[in-house]
Amino acid sequence: MNGSTPTSYARIRRAPGSLPARRTESLDSYPVDGVGAREVSSRVLTIPNILSFFRLALVPVFLAFVIDGQDAFALLVLVVSSITDFLDGFLARRLNQVSRLGQLLDPAADRLYIFAALIGLAWRDVIPWWLVTIIVARDVMLAVLGVILANHGFGPLPVHHLGKVATFCLFWALPLLMLGEAFDALAPFSLPLGWAFALWGAFLYWWAGFVYIGETARVIRLPANDGAGRSDTLE
Repeated sequence: MNGSTPTSYARIRRAPGSLPARRTESLDSYPVDGVGAREVSSRVLTIPNILSFFRLALVPVFLAFVIDGQDAFALLVLVVSSITDFLDGFLARRLNQVSRLGQLLDPAADRLYIFAALIGLAWRDVIPWWLVTIIVARDVMLAVLGVILANHGFGPLPVHHLGKVATFCLFWALPLLMLGEAFDALAPFSLPLGWAFALWGAFLYWWAGFVYIGETARVIRLPANDGAGRSDTLE
C-alpha cells in the first residue's frame, strides 16, 4: 500500500445501507486467482464449497488431536485439509464455480485452523499464552476496523502483502512445532525453525495490522462523493 491507496480504494465505497462490496474475504486471506475475470455466484451447493465445509468439519478433529498430544494425527488432518484447500480453489476456477460463500469459507477455515493449533499447543504448554493473545488480539482489532469501515459505507480493505506473509509464517510455524513434538529426531531442526516462523509471523501480523489502521483512518476521511458512480468491486 502507498499514499495513493485511498484514491483507488474509493472505487469500492458504497452508500450506507446498500449491499456490501463483493469482495468479502478477510483482510489477510488469499483471494482466488482470477476472480475479477470470472463471475462470482451466490450458489451454495458447489463442489468447492462442499470441500470447504469438509475442511471446516475437520477443525474440531484437529483440535482434539492437538490437545491430546496426538501430533502425528493432527499433522495428518492438516495435510488432508491442505489438499482439500488446494482442490477447492482449483475446482472453483476450473469448473467456474467461484462463489461468495467460498470466498468466506476459505479464510474462515484458515483462521480456525490457526486458532485451533494455537489453543491446543498453548494448552499443552508448548507455546506461551501470550503468543496466543497477541495473534487473537490482532484479529479482534481487524474485526473492529471492519465495523468502522462498514459504518462509513465501505467494504473491506484490499489485501496487503504483509498480511499474506504473516499468515504464511504462521501456517508454517505451527505444523513445524507440532512436528518437533511428535518426532524427537526432528525436534532439533523443526522446533527452532518453527519458533522463528512464529515470532516473525506475530511481528508481521501486527505490522500489517498497523498498516490497516493507517489505511482505515485515511479511507474514512475521503469525501462522501468520492465513491459516487463507481464500481463496488476492488480494482
